[in-house]
Amino acid sequence: MSHTPDAPEGPRLAQTFDEVTDALLSRWPETRLEPSLDRIQAFTDLLGDPQRAYQVIHLTGTNGKTSTARMVDALLRALDLRTGRFTSPHVEKMSERISIDGEPLSDEAFVDAFNDIAPYTHLVDQMQEHPLSFFETVVGMAYAAFADAPVDVAVVEVGMGGSWDATNVVEAQVSVIGPISVDHSQYLGDTVLDIAAEKAGIIKPGGRTVIAQQSPEVTELLVARAAEVGSQVVREGEDFGVISRVPGIGGQLVSLQGLRSRFDDLFLPLHGAHQAQNAVVALAAVEALIGDEPLDEEIVRAAFAEFTSPGRLEVIRRSPTIVLDAAHNPHGAAATAAAIEDSFSFSPLIGVIGVMGDKDFEGLLVEFEPHMEHLIVTQNSTPRSMSAASLGEVAKGVFGEERVTVVPDLADAIDRAAALAEAGEAFGNPLGSGAVLVTGSVVTVGEARVMLRRIGRDRTMKGEK
Repeated sequence: MSHTPDAPEGPRLAQTFDEVTDALLSRWPETRLEPSLDRIQAFTDLLGDPQRAYQVIHLTGTNGKTSTARMVDALLRALDLRTGRFTSPHVEKMSERISIDGEPLSDEAFVDAFNDIAPYTHLVDQMQEHPLSFFETVVGMAYAAFADAPVDVAVVEVGMGGSWDATNVVEAQVSVIGPISVDHSQYLGDTVLDIAAEKAGIIKPGGRTVIAQQSPEVTELLVARAAEVGSQVVREGEDFGVISRVPGIGGQLVSLQGLRSRFDDLFLPLHGAHQAQNAVVALAAVEALIGDEPLDEEIVRAAFAEFTSPGRLEVIRRSPTIVLDAAHNPHGAAATAAAIEDSFSFSPLIGVIGVMGDKDFEGLLVEFEPHMEHLIVTQNSTPRSMSAASLGEVAKGVFGEERVTVVPDLADAIDRAAALAEAGEAFGNPLGSGAVLVTGSVVTVGEARVMLRRIGRDRTMKGEK
């Protein structure tokens, strides 16, 4: 690696993508936390501090981080800047977490990125009380790959929280604080202020802080933290914001006030008021990075038209329509439900929900209940997944027993939901314009996405619609 000393002797290098994923997954999982930056700092020190080789926009918040990061990335690339993007968790494939110029690393590049840093992981393991985790190792891979590219700007999404998140060894020029609500309470605290205090840890001296719309007490805490470290603050609702939005076919038209310019009637090919908010936060973050020069409207317009966010209100199939959304907490579920009502006219809407056992699954069900005619509860393939039977018992208490079906196999659950959606007359809609919403977890959505895309490819090969 150009930014590191010669690699020390270490274990046999990986030859395949599967060998890399096996090696990474053998480390501490993302859910096993030991709050310290000692290991990641030791790791990046050995790698030659690659995270200091480029500018950084660092993002935290409870929901919307990945969508906002993808939007920031697209805007920066539209300005002819070379970008690296680190996001988590992945939807389908682990290499999605590390992107360069908007594209995930290829299998070969992912193997190379791992082999570049692998010898140093074992040195850190020997030096520290606890070994490097999966997440810390992937963060090191990303930072080193970005330096090797090299990129002009890295767009970095925290994994969880802020202060003790492994990504927080960067000295970001711009810190972005998205909307904050209660999630990961077992790790970050039981109140929104506890969680905000943890997320405020990414605010860096001398940088700029972009704050999305928050409750007054959260805004006060974040502004106080920024003042304490000497970071200049811009706030949604005061310095920038969504002026208007009109839902339309395939997305929405939005008018936004940026930090220096107003942009009217931008087409955003994503659904929901929350995505308009993510878009204006992304716009402000890019403006905060580049300084006083206003953004060219046509460049912004073209970048917005290319925005994507897989697994976020993504229509993955028609006849019947199947929508994927990775909402996994009550705040995210509320935004998704509002967007469904705002942008679609599905009747009936059949839900397929599989959740992780450590989430506020009852709160999530409560948010979705008014919007779904029937719910099929299922589970994904990971050990953290709540069993369909257990989730079904909770769901029956929220929806009523007659509106809940338990189908443990995800593929079978989607098939059952599609059949119900097509039988619209059973729900009082003779036209049968129903749809399926698969949600509850990024993993559930990712596994569904793999299944449905494979089916779509098979149908295309057979000449079916």
